[in-house]
Amino acid sequence: MALEYFLGDNRSNHERMLAGDLYISDDPLIMEQQQRAVRLAGEYYAAYLRDIEGSQLLIRDLIGNLDDTAHIRPPLFVDYGSRISIGAGTFINYGLTALDVAAITIGKDCQIGPNVQLLTPTHPIEPGPRRAKLEAALPIVIEDNVWLGGGVIVLPGVSIGENSVIGAGSVVTRDIPANVVAMGNPARVSRPIQE
Repeated sequence: MALEYFLGDNRSNHERMLAGDLYISDDPLIMEQQQRAVRLAGEYYAAYLRDIEGSQLLIRDLIGNLDDTAHIRPPLFVDYGSRISIGAGTFINYGLTALDVAAITIGKDCQIGPNVQLLTPTHPIEPGPRRAKLEAALPIVIEDNVWLGGGVIVLPGVSIGENSVIGAGSVVTRDIPANVVAMGNPARVSRPIQE
């Protein structure tokens, strides 16, 4: 039973989630915020089909911190949107999945290929807590001028250093330093980048 995990902790599941602690996603406020994100993402997609410029008001309402010079092509899939920050000049291609249970920070001048997944949620390895529906999350940081090729998956808690390039289809399971090319599953540094 999940309640045994929270003995002596009077916080709501939403408060636990925001603190980065284990929580259960059945909190009414969590569900309300997720529904809002789904609605706004759908409205953004529909508006983008009619008027790209006009649709930008909707995406700015969905994403927590979106620079005016950044651009996101729909469809876009997020848990909340409000925990995402995207810097100046960044371009995000079709089909980004950004599960922002924890913060997702994308720097300036990044290139994000189609169907990239940025996944902050984690689940217990042990079967009991997982059966009890406990989960948590770890933040993701994509520093300035990073290029994520199509289909890249970035796992919870990962940081990718400035100017680095991640090859298409790679799964990034641990931090990648600045100024390198990395690829594979799991992604490994293949070479430095020279100016």
